[in-house]
Amino acid sequence: MLENPVVIGILSWFFPGAGHIAQKRTVRGLIIAVSIWSMFIIAVLSGGAYYPGFEFKDGQLLYLLNVFAKLGNGLGSIISFLLSVEPAPNIAALATFEYGGRFLETAGLLNYLAAIDALDINLERKQ
Repeated sequence: MLENPVVIGILSWFFPGAGHIAQKRTVRGLIIAVSIWSMFIIAVLSGGAYYPGFEFKDGQLLYLLNVFAKLGNGLGSIISFLLSVEPAPNIAALATFEYGGRFLETAGLLNYLAAIDALDINLERKQ
């Protein structure tokens, strides 16, 4: 089961670092997990789950890029979606609002890279 690259890819994407840990690359997996989850937590505490404050009709490309980057968080994307359903009325007034959004996007993009790294290890393209 863990030799299957599809399983490794999904596991790596959904739980950052888990694909590496499943392949006995524990230190690398823990570094990835701590880094991405730390960025995610900082982003959510900064109000980043509510960013962007615009809709698809306001800027399609930026909106789609934001959605793609947020989806990279795997389980974190579900958590951030659930948190953004009922935003606080003054959340956009936080000084860290946009920084939190950028942190959330960056964590997702880094997780995509980590999932690709886990796949490369699984396919024996690297060690």
